[in-house]
Amino acid sequence: MLSRVAENIYWMARYIERAENTARLIMVNTNLLLDLPTHVQLGWQPIIEILGCEKYYLAQYDDFEERSVLKYLIADAESANSILTALRLARENARTIRDIIPREAWERINDMYFAAKSNAASGYSKKGRFNYLQQIILGAQTNTGLLAGTMLHDMGYDFLKMGRNLERADMTTRIIDVRSADLLPEHESLTPFENIQWMSVLKSLTAYQMYRRTIQERVNRPDVLKFLLKDKTFPRSFFHALLEVKSCLKHLPRNKIVITELNEIGKKVLRVDQAILKQDELHKFIDELQMGLAELHSRISQNYYQ
Repeated sequence: MLSRVAENIYWMARYIERAENTARLIMVNTNLLLDLPTHVQLGWQPIIEILGCEKYYLAQYDDFEERSVLKYLIADAESANSILTALRLARENARTIRDIIPREAWERINDMYFAAKSNAASGYSKKGRFNYLQQIILGAQTNTGLLAGTMLHDMGYDFLKMGRNLERADMTTRIIDVRSADLLPEHESLTPFENIQWMSVLKSLTAYQMYRRTIQERVNRPDVLKFLLKDKTFPRSFFHALLEVKSCLKHLPRNKIVITELNEIGKKVLRVDQAILKQDELHKFIDELQMGLAELHSRISQNYYQ
């Protein structure tokens, strides 16, 4: 397989997953606004900080007012972090490999982009936001299922799965990081609502039901962290995503160094005691995982795309 084709497949999958997970990230904060007491004011600035784009955001907007942040994250053409930008880039990568992926998948990605573009304004309002974000999420999931069921499970599919799971692992850590970004002010009267916040994180990953099946305890911080970071069977847990990437790498040549690096990240996750990770420590640990994923991506790029 040509390295250019492998890279386009990889990035197509990453951008589709990024669009879906950006929609999920917005939902975390939106759901909290609905669930928490009315006197609690949650800001949108931490969402921008979590995505690492504060500098670029402030170059275009003067404040972190809700509509400005939503415009930046949903449909701002100048934003590298918007849902519409991710879908546009996914469409562009898919267009160049139309002879590799099923025609139906290309059509689905094309339709997703134009639907997201034409309905973007509905995502800014509280009334239309849920339906808009749900359409993005369901569209991405439909495409994932379509590719799994109709694309050859050859080397190209391995690059597709690697892209999807690296992006998924990264965004799962970012969604967890919403909790460590001081969205919920430290206050005694808010202690009863802490579990609501962790429940919102689970629901944003469609993980609530599977968490209850696995943990069989009420929602609490240590168990949510354990489930989302270490579970080997839940598709959106960090460790499961690493295992998926590793299974793909095993089919590829020159994989020894990349797998070694991946194993180091996995060991770091399995060794951490989530019960004693305080808020500041959790934020630092998430940063370490994200840097590890960035280095893993660089290693894959050097190994297979250059």
